[in-house]
Amino acid sequence: MLYPLTFQPILKERVWGGRNLERLYAKPLPADTLIGESWEISDRPGDSSVIANGPLAGRSLHWLMENHRRGVLGQHTAEHGPFPLLIKILDATEKLSMQVHPPAAVAEKLGGEPKTEMWFIADATPQADLFVGLKAGTTREDFELRVREGTVADCLHRIAVQAGDVMFLPSGRLHAIGGGNVIFEIQQNSDTTYRVFDWNRVGLNGKPRELHVRESLASINFEDFEPSLVGSKYSRNPTFSVRFIVDDPLFRVDACRVKRSHRFYLRSESMQILGVVRGRLTITHEDQRIELTAGSFCLLPACLNRVTCVAERQVEFLHVQTP
Repeated sequence: MLYPLTFQPILKERVWGGRNLERLYAKPLPADTLIGESWEISDRPGDSSVIANGPLAGRSLHWLMENHRRGVLGQHTAEHGPFPLLIKILDATEKLSMQVHPPAAVAEKLGGEPKTEMWFIADATPQADLFVGLKAGTTREDFELRVREGTVADCLHRIAVQAGDVMFLPSGRLHAIGGGNVIFEIQQNSDTTYRVFDWNRVGLNGKPRELHVRESLASINFEDFEPSLVGSKYSRNPTFSVRFIVDDPLFRVDACRVKRSHRFYLRSESMQILGVVRGRLTITHEDQRIELTAGSFCLLPACLNRVTCVAERQVEFLHVQTP
């Protein structure tokens, strides 16, 4: 009974958000609201994505995990637990806080969850940047002093970015998204974030947002100096070009560019997620047909036989798999 699944986005108001999801992807946003995140595929408590298409429309991803877990994830998945990934689009009109996600061993002690993630820059202004890792030579003592003085931003490694750039962020890597970025974020299913600095601004309620300095200091990898963007390039095949981005025990991500009108097929023993960066992609399986445009995502359950895909226009998309 499973088929290619699309979901209703879960929109999140953020002090650093904007209206770019409406401008770029025609997502209907509430009026006069700064939307910073669109949770495209989520199985978080209280925020489980709702199926938008086909006979299962109205059911949640959490319901799928309880009733069709192996059909969705594959025969080798664990017997229990939530959907393993959280897929978002971020509209960072302003800078995000300087933050870190705890490594597994630290997260357990702090009562949080580990989170490894990756960022694909889908759109960027000429001034867009990321702050990732520490400047070379920064010691923990330097960092703690700067935290007390309110100048800790001087310790971050800044990288100018443009559309198509990719950054991988293992748990423990200090980071902040700079203003002017629209990002496809693929991450471990976790929502534990420790803020160490928030640029001395106030939140949506007019008050400074909560910081987690103690937890951040326990989580930051103080040997993580000046990490680079992912350096891979697209293959030279003019019809179907692939760029290998991330191959991690938690998830694998490739970017694909497909020539207009080209037909291709997908099959896997694990679930697959497709997220369209630009162009239009049609997906057909038996009597189900869906059309993905820029900013839309689709979950292909592991139990499906061959799925047919056609690039209606030249298309660029992310292809995500779990082990």
